[in-house]
Amino acid sequence: MNNSVSLRHIAVALALILAAWLVLFPVEGVQPNVSHSAAVILITLVGWSTGLFPPFLTALIFFALVTIFQLLAPGVLFAGFGSTAVWLIISGFIIGSAISLSGLGKRLASRIAPYLVGSYFRLIFGLVVSAMILGFLMPSSVGRSVVMIPIGMALAEKVGFSRGSNGRLGVATSLTLACNMPSFAILPANIPNMILSGASETLFHLSFGYTEYLWLHFPILGIVKSLIIVALTLVIFPAHIRAEASDEAPQQQEEVYQTALQIRVGIILGVTLLLWVTDTIHGVNSAWVGLAAAIVLLLPRWGVVPPKSFNSSIDFGAVVFVAAALGLGALVNRSGIGTIMGDILGGFIPGKAGGDFLNFMALSLMSMLTGFVATVPGVPTILTPMAGDLAQATGFTIPQVLMTQVVGFSTIIFPYQVTPLIIAMQLSHEPLSKLLKLTFPLAIITVLVLMPLDYLWWNLLGWLG
Repeated sequence: MNNSVSLRHIAVALALILAAWLVLFPVEGVQPNVSHSAAVILITLVGWSTGLFPPFLTALIFFALVTIFQLLAPGVLFAGFGSTAVWLIISGFIIGSAISLSGLGKRLASRIAPYLVGSYFRLIFGLVVSAMILGFLMPSSVGRSVVMIPIGMALAEKVGFSRGSNGRLGVATSLTLACNMPSFAILPANIPNMILSGASETLFHLSFGYTEYLWLHFPILGIVKSLIIVALTLVIFPAHIRAEASDEAPQQQEEVYQTALQIRVGIILGVTLLLWVTDTIHGVNSAWVGLAAAIVLLLPRWGVVPPKSFNSSIDFGAVVFVAAALGLGALVNRSGIGTIMGDILGGFIPGKAGGDFLNFMALSLMSMLTGFVATVPGVPTILTPMAGDLAQATGFTIPQVLMTQVVGFSTIIFPYQVTPLIIAMQLSHEPLSKLLKLTFPLAIITVLVLMPLDYLWWNLLGWLG
């Protein structure tokens, strides 16, 4: 424990020294604001990665430094508070609170418990597969978390997993990843996918079909990665379900449920899910659908969540954190650091003489590393304009270069890179830092095993031929 604390302090101290150097002695050949931006980005990323401060505190430090050095206009810096991501978070917390307060999560858990609580493996496997399948029905990772996390936590409670126990942590972390990571392989199920698709169409007039995209990515990034999440959870958070807990009769618990409230929440949730699934038809963004559902749930007579519970239902620290993560992406783009980083990483591309495999790995890793700094939604905005040059350097086609982005930005180490991971862990009421125990080994396995498997799969499909 002392070693880990000292290492965190050393990392922060080194980051502060380097940041001070960048401020006092700007890099030769670049504008001072670029060096200042690099210093602020460095401090922010180290703060979030080490967890030395609460994430919201690091976020506030980021906002303060950017405004003090005048690196971004306030309208751009704080635009994250008006983004759909933030309103999805707010509505997601309220919907999740309604599911918990009404007892609907426990009732649903009691209904599916007989199929899942026979063993710890069956519980984790069933929840991960359910979340993966839900990716085909619900286009929002936050929405999937709002539905699945309360059910998963109710199941964990039902089988006797207390807060902070391995079993509860296993349920929370595996569900958090399963609600997000497999959806990178489903075109309309993830925001970075849609940014990539939109940028590709705007810049290169390229459109990726749903089936083509799914067939290219889902077998490895969806199915195989989900199975690895299950396996890692069982190893890292081992637990055992007590027989007496799993045999508990649901009828005894149902006596304490508020049936009328559960029916009301079920109807509102059902309508919300229907509108989320059909967003391409009616054209209303998922965030505004969620906001409308949250308003109904908060209404004094018709709602389920008491207005006085509004503050306690929402983790405003998470809202500040997410707004700062979006502001960080804006700073990376506006300062030119994203372009500089892309050029530096592009220098490590082997080129045509390196062969297809090395170029495939280099392009995928380039996308992954960009996500460390720019966060995952920022990857396609930085790398997509470079696709033509990268295609010329590697001998790949532009569509091939673009699709390697998915392999890279779906490989995540730090939770700050992807907003829905933060929200899901907040909903589970388990520490965000525990997620690193899964994301770090999963990223290593992805680089060493899944990326080469992806290369073989693409060749088998004739996509790299």
